[in-house]
Amino acid sequence: MTLDLLARADSAPSEAFRPAAWSDAAAHWRGMTAAVAGISGPVAALNVPALRYNALDMLVRSGGVPIRVASKSVRVREVIDATLALPGYTGILAFTLPEALWLAETHDDVVLGYPTVDRAAIAQLAHDERAATRVTLMVDDVAQLDLIDSVAPPHQRAVLRLAIDADASWRAPGLGHIGVRRSPVHEPGEVAGLGRAIAARSGFRLVGLMMYEAQIAGQPDATGSGDGVIRWMQRRSAQELLERRGAIVSALRDVAALEFVNGGGTGSLELTASDLAVTELTAGSGLLAGHLFDGYRAFELAPAAAFALEVVRKPLPDIATVLGGGWIASGPPVASRQPLPVWPRGLKTLGREGAGEVQTPLQGEAARTLSVGDRVWFRHSKSGELAERVDRYQLVDGDRLVGEAMTYRGEGKAFL
Repeated sequence: MTLDLLARADSAPSEAFRPAAWSDAAAHWRGMTAAVAGISGPVAALNVPALRYNALDMLVRSGGVPIRVASKSVRVREVIDATLALPGYTGILAFTLPEALWLAETHDDVVLGYPTVDRAAIAQLAHDERAATRVTLMVDDVAQLDLIDSVAPPHQRAVLRLAIDADASWRAPGLGHIGVRRSPVHEPGEVAGLGRAIAARSGFRLVGLMMYEAQIAGQPDATGSGDGVIRWMQRRSAQELLERRGAIVSALRDVAALEFVNGGGTGSLELTASDLAVTELTAGSGLLAGHLFDGYRAFELAPAAAFALEVVRKPLPDIATVLGGGWIASGPPVASRQPLPVWPRGLKTLGREGAGEVQTPLQGEAARTLSVGDRVWFRHSKSGELAERVDRYQLVDGDRLVGEAMTYRGEGKAFL
């Protein structure tokens, strides 16, 4: 099967294309179980109708502003390609330069989301004129330019495309820094100063700006605990960012003809799209829908990606132990980074063990119904990181297995 997010399989039940197909948890997970019944575990699966729904829903939320696909949140080339085939998606935001060079073999617009000091990859890019027209490097410090020049002096290389990553966090009065720690350039004058430094150096061309407002896009606002404070923070941060990003873009356009101004993420598509200074959005997590994105007011994702582990022992009647499971997501070491058992309902990990490297005991009344050899479905916390654990996703439509898609790992790639 070639993954096509616009086409509908003729034999697929019509219900598979409606949110109701996965809002009925029993029907959804039993269908997933039936589809992969013949495959030995552990098994990772992508529900094609859910993936389609998420991709199209994000286009609605973006309000016509193009969406660049964040590859780190997918890490499956077939899914990236199928998403980019939808009108409204354009370009890739990559996470390492070797990955960007690999993707640029078949895509002509790949922006690197983070600065790189990979000398071998820089040398490869610098001496590949075709790749140099397709890949845009991300910088936030003159020192990064110096390193590039030390690897490939300007007179010995192609002109390299650059974008500036400007800090989108909120420096709240009395509260300090709210957001992630990314770029050291925050104020319009600082960003414009870096832009002038780039323009003054040979071998570089400034073409873009990126500002990722993690404190808005990556912060759930409907978890039931502290939501009022979070929403207050996000409103104030959004107001401040609207003014500052506009000033930064205005200042940079006096320095260079920007091709793009990138912002947002899955959690802030509507808000960022309303900023007239932004020309494109970035999203990726919303395609596969890791469970970190369950707690937002503005949207509801379909559970497109999941993995199933098999019960191998029953230490107590109300405990079922599956083999494996310790696929913890990056970030702070808190419960929200653990994989979430979702079917059968009512299972939870043990406080003293959590999700283990080799085994994961699961407790609850549902465990009494499980026998050795049965499957338990989990959702990963962060969308793309599940692909680092498996070499392929099984493609499922309803209760049918319709194909498979190789992950980066399955293609022999380990970029980070």
